[in-house]
Amino acid sequence: MEIIDAIILGIIQGLTEFLPVSSSGHLELGKAILGDNSVPEESLLFTVVLHFATALSTIVVFRKDILNLIKGALKFKWNDDLQFVAKIAVSMIPAVIVGLFFEEQLEALFGGNILLVGCMLIITAVLLFLADKAKDTDKKVSFKNAFVIGVSQAIAMLPGISRSGATISTSVLLGNDKTKAARFSFLMVVPLIFGKIAKDVLSGDLTYDSGNFTSLSIGFVAAFIAGLFACTWMISLVKKSKLSYFAIYCVIVGIIAIAFSLMN
Repeated sequence: MEIIDAIILGIIQGLTEFLPVSSSGHLELGKAILGDNSVPEESLLFTVVLHFATALSTIVVFRKDILNLIKGALKFKWNDDLQFVAKIAVSMIPAVIVGLFFEEQLEALFGGNILLVGCMLIITAVLLFLADKAKDTDKKVSFKNAFVIGVSQAIAMLPGISRSGATISTSVLLGNDKTKAARFSFLMVVPLIFGKIAKDVLSGDLTYDSGNFTSLSIGFVAAFIAGLFACTWMISLVKKSKLSYFAIYCVIVGIIAIAFSLMN
């Protein structure tokens, strides 16, 4: 992979991991446009590295929240912090099940299936339109909500479904406060990403070529920096109910992706 390509894909990942336009879908579109002919396993390695970068940017942005959660949880009392950690654990269950039992089928979808990406982007747009119309509340995410949001996260493992868009929209449509929905959405994915990376490293699923080290490193840095910007921006956008703009964008890109697929 060329260095310029790695920078472009890194920026795409960093922005779209947090903005509700599907990072996986845009990476697949980016690879198709840039002519990346990697087999799914090699393509997956680059995707995992970029997701690792955005997980770190999430930790940086929410560092105070994370430290407070850890301190509160270590008191071993059923306080708000321990309950929040427990809710994140509940939200992980659906994605863990999909990851354990349908991993091969899922990886096969990351081979340039542009038609699927286009259709899923339009579904993302519908979710964003609905969420933007939801009323403001001050309700916190409940345990039942956490599981339902987790189901949305599992579905969002498909390329083209925005993880942040699906989880935030689901949370808001369940009647939760928009700021709390965004915070929960961004924090709930961090343990999953690190768990997936640990699993892949230990199982030897990732195919590594030392010749790609420079591209992987540059892509990582680009994704990390873009992620810092996008995460902070997205929190502000959710508060202001500006998700419909991204819904329009997803519809446009989805239609272009479908047209591109049909013409090729």
